[in-house]
Amino acid sequence: MFQPNMFDSHHHLLDITGARSSESEVLKMREIEDFETKSGTETMEPDPSGDDVQDPNNDDNSNNNGQRQKRKRYHRHTQRQIQELEAFFKESPHPDDKQRKELSRELGLEPLQVKFWFQNKRTQMKAQHERHENAILKAENEKLRAENMRYREALSTATCPNCGGPAALGEMSFDEQHLRIENARLKEEIDRISVIASKYVGKPLASNYPHLPPHMSSRSPDQFPAQSGLVGEMYGGIDLRRSVSMPSEADKPLIVELAVAAMEELIRMAQGGEPLWIPAGSGQPSEILNEDEYFRIFPRGIGPKPFGFKSEASRESAVVIMNHINLVEILMDEHQWSGVFCGIVSRAMTIEVLSTGVAGNYNGALQVMTAEFQVPSPLVPSRENYFVRYCKQHGDGTWAVVDVSLDNIRGNPILRSRRRPSGCLIQELPNGYSKVTWVEHVEVDDRAVHSIYRPLVNCGLAFGAKRWVATLDRQCERLASSMANNIPSGDLLITSPEGRRSMLKLAERMVLSFCSGVGASTAHAWTTLSAAGSDNNVRVMTRKSMDEPGRPPGIVLSAATSFWLPVPPKRVFDFLRDENSRNEWDILSNGGQVQEMAHIANGRDPGNSVSLLRVNNANSSQSNMLILQESCTDSVGAYVIYAPVDIVAMNVVLNGGDPDYVALLPSGFAILPDGPEFGGGGGILEIGSGGSLLTVAFQILVDTVPSAKLSLGSVATVNNLIKCTVERIKASVSCDNP
Repeated sequence: MFQPNMFDSHHHLLDITGARSSESEVLKMREIEDFETKSGTETMEPDPSGDDVQDPNNDDNSNNNGQRQKRKRYHRHTQRQIQELEAFFKESPHPDDKQRKELSRELGLEPLQVKFWFQNKRTQMKAQHERHENAILKAENEKLRAENMRYREALSTATCPNCGGPAALGEMSFDEQHLRIENARLKEEIDRISVIASKYVGKPLASNYPHLPPHMSSRSPDQFPAQSGLVGEMYGGIDLRRSVSMPSEADKPLIVELAVAAMEELIRMAQGGEPLWIPAGSGQPSEILNEDEYFRIFPRGIGPKPFGFKSEASRESAVVIMNHINLVEILMDEHQWSGVFCGIVSRAMTIEVLSTGVAGNYNGALQVMTAEFQVPSPLVPSRENYFVRYCKQHGDGTWAVVDVSLDNIRGNPILRSRRRPSGCLIQELPNGYSKVTWVEHVEVDDRAVHSIYRPLVNCGLAFGAKRWVATLDRQCERLASSMANNIPSGDLLITSPEGRRSMLKLAERMVLSFCSGVGASTAHAWTTLSAAGSDNNVRVMTRKSMDEPGRPPGIVLSAATSFWLPVPPKRVFDFLRDENSRNEWDILSNGGQVQEMAHIANGRDPGNSVSLLRVNNANSSQSNMLILQESCTDSVGAYVIYAPVDIVAMNVVLNGGDPDYVALLPSGFAILPDGPEFGGGGGILEIGSGGSLLTVAFQILVDTVPSAKLSLGSVATVNNLIKCTVERIKASVSCDNP
């Protein structure tokens, strides 16, 4: 509840204390409204005699204590004074002493009167803003309550798809489970909004939203006969979705000022040495930021670190095979940026372009963006940031691109991560090369990270500069390879540069599709299927595809799980990408031999390649099955991604045709180290000692009719498929591991 400021009467201060402690809440609100609607400042001055306040318990005429009640005189400002003060308030709500004295001389007021007018005006504006925010929160609460009621009605009127009668408990299957999970998510959202709203209204809001019937909310797992032992929970879906709004005109000067300061900080962070950056010990990143020195050099920034947040700061350099102009264009174009870094950036959007740059390039370009950063596993929550990106040329062939969060300007109530000045310095080198120095500095609440991924996140490899630079280096090599016109001798399928480029373009779309659906993005509603007695939880989600180019129509079920292997990442990568060992883990190949029909190298490492595989199966109906596969690896992680392709469509691609309409459902593996690199010998006995974190993800078309209902049997089939694959991989790599 807003209360007006109380001031000492000996300093001619504002006194609006008409409400006594015994008055009701309604009377207080009326007094506040009356205070906010006054056009001027009411000041109280003591009687010139200087006498003190008379004791109210004594008679009015008695003067035994030598005190008399002081008289109050209220001075209302003139219309001109109010207009001048209002105009100055729009320009500067916080005038300094010099400005207040100048205003008082111009308006014929005391400096103290000007000071209190501005204090009251700021308090009034704050109260109006809080009431507006409260109204928005109440409206959102009502919306969620109505939506919750619709789900309840849908459950009460559900019918059996076979007979048309009322659905029994055992017939609701996967659809009912989704409704139950959605109801729990809405309850979480309403509770969180109520907590936020209570800060403004002074008391908690009533949470009288409807609940599922007790017999449904307490439904046990054994009531799913086809999948005994499965329970479901929503993963990553309980977050409040932040409304992305364009910055106001009043915010834009602040954004520009913040971007300029962030650029200066990035340059010093990229070029500085000790004591700002100090060498790290064994098993740590190459450098560690000295936080005490950082805050001494940059005392302002975006404010102190939020409570409960952890700092992650890293720096990495590399020489990449791309000129500086193309690198800047990739970083400033949201589509190219999210495509090149698809394993890190799950979603990106430009909210508003404040400046397009000068002289026909990106020098001085400034744009407000939002993006979501991920690790390729549903066990690591994604990090969503709202930030400004600023590009500037600092000399011939030297550019810098910096990001810095704007959450302190927008006021995000559910802040979970924010970016301090982060980005890269790009220096031109001869022969089309560039040197990139990347700085990544974030503050994050990472308590929701799964335990097996915590060493990887803590050492800075999950979201740090080394992963950004390694990904950029690998993608630059891939781009250079795609532009080559040479055709390897002996390749009978790829006979033209056009066919080579079409196959690489198809593989690129396959990788983008895989990476966009394997992480814990808030755009995904993952459901956990945890089997009793198993440590590996499989997360599933469904998607209906209708008339989408490049996707088969129908219901697609995505399933993913992550687990630890006591085997080095390189050994896991070599095993999974080798066509000769594919029949050891690929259940769908039915034990058939796999032959490589075409091969395109797209990097220095022999593991970076695109292949076309054929499964030679004894079953004649599957003898013509083709598999498009891309494998890629760098110093931080690796991928093996594949998708079945139609032989007729693939012939069109190999002849240089358009690959955008080839239907793909990519599946595959994401391989990460389980922590920092260890140079010493010894066995891999625990997480963080040199093993691998493997994510297995499948996409299966379970029904070709988009309007069909997903049955629990389909979920059980995909669940068993992914678990059998995991068991086969564990058995195979454990046998190979000495």
